[in-house]
Amino acid sequence: MSAAVRTVRAAGGGRSVCVQWEDGSESSFPSVWLRDSCQCPLCFLPSAGARRLRLEDLDVDIVAKQVALADSKKISITWPDEHTSEYEAEWLKKRCFSEEARAEMRVDLFLPEHQYWGSDLQLPKIPFEEIMYNDESAYRWLCTLKKVGIVLLTGAATGQGELIRLGHRIGFLRLTFYGPTWQVQDKTDANNVAYTTERLCFHTDYPALQHPPGVQFLHCIKQTAAGGESEVVDGFHVCNKLKKQNPEAYQILSSTAVDYTDVGVDYCDFAVHSKQRIIDTDSRGQAIRINFNNATRDTVFDIPAEKVRPFYAALKEFNDLLNSAEHKFTFKMKPGDVLTFDNWRVLHGRQGYPSCPEVTRHLEGAYADWDVVLSRLQLLRKRVLKRSRQ
Repeated sequence: MSAAVRTVRAAGGGRSVCVQWEDGSESSFPSVWLRDSCQCPLCFLPSAGARRLRLEDLDVDIVAKQVALADSKKISITWPDEHTSEYEAEWLKKRCFSEEARAEMRVDLFLPEHQYWGSDLQLPKIPFEEIMYNDESAYRWLCTLKKVGIVLLTGAATGQGELIRLGHRIGFLRLTFYGPTWQVQDKTDANNVAYTTERLCFHTDYPALQHPPGVQFLHCIKQTAAGGESEVVDGFHVCNKLKKQNPEAYQILSSTAVDYTDVGVDYCDFAVHSKQRIIDTDSRGQAIRINFNNATRDTVFDIPAEKVRPFYAALKEFNDLLNSAEHKFTFKMKPGDVLTFDNWRVLHGRQGYPSCPEVTRHLEGAYADWDVVLSRLQLLRKRVLKRSRQ
């Protein structure tokens, strides 16, 4: 798309500014948005990338007094108080209010595309050291993580500390009540069901927190000979199936607030409680986060008694879909593998394994927030694209 301006004019009595581009397309920009988005040093702090103009100083009924084309790459607007704003053509066109331009910006900022999968998952794999030192590989890792929801990093060292390195690569890890990292192994008087040898049902981690971690890392340090296979399922794919198969069950799970709790001692003592919908949805009713952990679902259930059984019926149907052979993917991690996955989308579990006096299976785990991961993705993309243009 060409970002060169052919003509510019005020419209609607100055309440909007119409730009005709050299490629023949047109864009209409509301004057109130243009004034609010002025990029001059009085209205915008470039060193912080932040707006200086206070909302109380903005006239929502403002009109453009004079509109001029400085050159084909810049337009100038004079406002009733004689303040002048200038806008670069490329900057302005990216912020066009057309549906097409807004959709393009959403893709650019939030990477909303999902590649759904079931038991046919071709698990994406990238060497661990490659993503640590190669920006192109790190960018590919994070893009795949966002799109597919899961990536296996291979060939890490088989000792604790690799996840700390991984955290530094993206920015920093999420500290929780289980520490910056945590050791998944059979423990006496386990304070978490993961710290046993029994089978773990499909779950997302930590819905007992008000804001559950967005991304999870699991580093295999030692693997048992018998059992201990990992199981994963694409929760968004299953949600789509449930919505089509039983809309009422989907509506119940996406509207009922479920109580979660986690109480104990680890990194420090803790007692947390939250209310979460099993399926969080956006304004279009699409699943954007799964909050399901049967182990930490509280016995407190703050709904009317007559709604309890329908809820359990809906949850059982969802759980049956999660566990169906067509949806779940089973594999066994090897020492040096680091499984990275979207904790808001991918539910994970584990097959049981024999209990022994010594530790036979050891994973180190850690969390990161999507804010940190997507920040690193955006920075890597700029760096990679800049190099590709050189």
